[in-house]
Amino acid sequence: MKQVQAGSLHVGGDGKLFVMAGPCVIEDPDRILKIGQEMKAICGRLGLPYIFKASFDKANRSSWKSFRGPGLKRGLEILRDVKKELQVPVVSDIHDVSQVAPAAEVLDVLQIPAFLCRQTDLLQEAAKTGKCINVKKGQFMAPEDMKNVAEKISHAGNENIILTERGVSLGYHNLVVDMRAFPIMRSFGYPVVFDATHSVQLPSGAGTSSSGQRQFIGNLARAAAGSGIDGVFMEVHDNPEEALCDGPNMLYLSQVEAVLRDMAAIKAITDQSVSTATK
Repeated sequence: MKQVQAGSLHVGGDGKLFVMAGPCVIEDPDRILKIGQEMKAICGRLGLPYIFKASFDKANRSSWKSFRGPGLKRGLEILRDVKKELQVPVVSDIHDVSQVAPAAEVLDVLQIPAFLCRQTDLLQEAAKTGKCINVKKGQFMAPEDMKNVAEKISHAGNENIILTERGVSLGYHNLVVDMRAFPIMRSFGYPVVFDATHSVQLPSGAGTSSSGQRQFIGNLARAAAGSGIDGVFMEVHDNPEEALCDGPNMLYLSQVEAVLRDMAAIKAITDQSVSTATK
């Protein structure tokens, strides 16, 4: 299993669960900083590597009326300040080739949204930056199809790849997680992450916005920890009811530590079992 470099961190392949977490979208700069500070403290107490997450633009919202974020220029300024204050790596979504270069000046991890995971030009332009690339598996794709996605990035000269599972569409407004996806994608040699909060999303389930089933985040996260993952992605908020994007599927900050503690413990047991079985 390759380790990948995300800013100052090397993650994956060392048996330690790493965490990518923060609010869905950049809202008030002070509020997202406070969320990041709390997440850093939680991960510090648990001994888990932490990468701050927030989107400067959510280009795939359900409605044109939906809040998208501050945009590229202002959003990157805010993320630069958060990165400086927290002293942790930062990840955010990119949606277009034109965003790659300016985003790479600030971000440690360039994230490819699930809907765009097959966009060859975007993948390869991102790869050329040398930054870590986190690709979310499309809701329409089988896990084995992600090998082609990874090869598009590696062919451009970048092996700094993370693959993220976020559920697959089942009928309308519903996602399910196939736990076989984790060992399948991990067999490609790259760290695999579980997106614990988008996996309980009900896409467009509220008409002009997505709904979600927050109550199942812990169940799926614990199951994923026992199924072979290297990291977890979570969108978290101090009060999801006030969130401007993805509130119904975001986890309360007050609930995060218990879930991560369980995940780390389960992962340790699973890794030990696998190690013993292969001796």
